[in-house]
Amino acid sequence: MASSKSKSKPKPKPKPQPQSQLPPQTHPQLPYYTPVPSHPASERNYVVLPLYIPLLHRRCNKFRLLTAAAVLLLVASTFALWPSDPDVSIIRLRLRRIAVHTIPRLSLDVSMSLMVRVRNVDLYSMNYRSLHVAIEYRGKELGNVTSEEGHVRARGSSLVDASLELNGVAVLSDVIFVLEDLAKGTIPIDTVTEVRGSMGFLFFQLPLRSKVSCQVYVNTNTQKVLHQNCYPE
Repeated sequence: MASSKSKSKPKPKPKPQPQSQLPPQTHPQLPYYTPVPSHPASERNYVVLPLYIPLLHRRCNKFRLLTAAAVLLLVASTFALWPSDPDVSIIRLRLRRIAVHTIPRLSLDVSMSLMVRVRNVDLYSMNYRSLHVAIEYRGKELGNVTSEEGHVRARGSSLVDASLELNGVAVLSDVIFVLEDLAKGTIPIDTVTEVRGSMGFLFFQLPLRSKVSCQVYVNTNTQKVLHQNCYPE
């Protein structure tokens, strides 16, 4: 009887286990700062000392401040007390007569009166030597008058009357302008008023001068002032 060998079956090979697909473990990033603990382990005491300024330095600063204040006070006082020129204005201008003559030559007759106010705006009294009033036609002076000297108190004003009489003033060089003005019925007359004086400031006598000009348009038929414009110079 034939013997049969029992053949052993080969052992099955173990199946390879599947590898884990999890990503590799990474270490978390540390923050860029470290929080301060709410309760410090140790408490420290600090002593705050005031800033020490040397006595000499403080004296120098005080001297500089006093010097600057004194200079500012001096400049302000000089500006407030320094005298200024008087204010001159024409209060009233009255034309009494104006006439144009062509025979025997071209000439003008002008008669007018003015009231001038001289106002002193300073804290010192003022003495004016003269008040000069001149009449011009087309830039040419026809005549002038000068009043006497006077006195104006501090912060006060003075009224000065001036009368001017011109008879037979030749205007041959301006004959064309005169004929044109006669045809229009209006003649422009300029008045220039100037005040000269002095004012005592401390121990000095300071000269003062003020000037005002007025342009007056006169109707040759009615002898009345149509328009006047005054401005200081």
